[in-house]
Amino acid sequence: MTSTARWLARRLALSVLVVLGAATVAFGALQVVPGDPVHVMMGGAAPSPEVYQQTRHELGYDRPLPVRYGRFLGQLLRGDLGRSYQLHQPVAEVIGSQLWPTVQLALAGFGLAFVVAAALAVATAGRRSGWRRLSSAAELLMISTPGFWVGVLLLTAFSFRLQLFPVAGGDSLDGLVLPAVTLALGLIGVFAQVMREGLERALEQPFVLSARARGTGETAVRLRHALRHALIPMVTLAGWIIGTLLGGAVLVETIFSREGLGRITATAIAGRDLPLVTGIAVVAATIFTLLNIAVDLLYRVIDPRMKEVVR
Repeated sequence: MTSTARWLARRLALSVLVVLGAATVAFGALQVVPGDPVHVMMGGAAPSPEVYQQTRHELGYDRPLPVRYGRFLGQLLRGDLGRSYQLHQPVAEVIGSQLWPTVQLALAGFGLAFVVAAALAVATAGRRSGWRRLSSAAELLMISTPGFWVGVLLLTAFSFRLQLFPVAGGDSLDGLVLPAVTLALGLIGVFAQVMREGLERALEQPFVLSARARGTGETAVRLRHALRHALIPMVTLAGWIIGTLLGGAVLVETIFSREGLGRITATAIAGRDLPLVTGIAVVAATIFTLLNIAVDLLYRVIDPRMKEVVR
C-alpha cells in the first residue's frame, strides 16, 4: 500500500469519528432544549393522556437517555436517519430535496468570490499605487460588514425599490444573484488578501525571474506562473472556507426565503425535530470531512512536493 493510500485510509477512518461526534453533539444539545417533541408531532395540540403516553413510548422518550442514545447510534450506523417529527417524511428524503439549493448557493458564492478576489490580487500584487490602497480598504470593509446587514440592504435596494430581482424565493438564475453576492462579499476580502500575499511571494521566486527573462509578459507571468503558487495558502484555509459557506448559507437562505438546508435547519431546531436536526448534522459533517480530504489531495496536485508526505 502506498503512502498516499495509507494516508487516505487514516483520513477516512477519522472522518467516521468526526461524523459520529457531530451527531452525538446534536443529539445531546436537543436533550436540554426546552419543549416536548410529542407536542411538536401533535402540531401543538393537547393530546389525551393515553395518546400522549403511547406516542412517547413509540418515540422512545419513556426510556433512559443512554438507551435512547444507543438506539440512535444503531439507527445511524445502519444508515437510517429516522423520520421527521414535523414533516412526517423520512429525513433522508427531506435532506435530499433541500440539499441541491444549498450546494447551488455555496458554489455560486464561492465562484463569484474566487473570480473577483483573483482579479483584485493579480491587478494589485506587488504594486504600490492608489488602486492597491483602494482595493485593500474595500476588502477590509467587506470583511468587517455583517452578512445579514448586506443581505437586507441588497434586498431593499434591488428587490423592493428597483424590482430587479425576486423579493423572496425563486429558483431561477435571477433569484440566485443577490444571495450569491451576499454570501460572496465577506469571502472576497479574505480571498483577495491571502492570494495577494501569495502572489507577492511567488513573484520574488527564481522561476518568475526566469519567465520574465524569456520575454513572457507581466500578465502572463502572474496568471500562468505565479497564481498557481498563490493558491496554496487558499487550500490551507479550506476548513474555514467550507465552514463559512455552510454557515453563511443558513443565514442567506433565511434572509432571502430560499429553499435549502438552512431554512429547514432553523425550523427543525425551533421545533425540536430530533431526527431532522441530527440528520442535517450528519450530512453537514460528512460533506465537511469529505471536502477537506479532497482539498488535501488537491494540495498535492498544486504542490508536487506534498505527494509523498505522509500525514
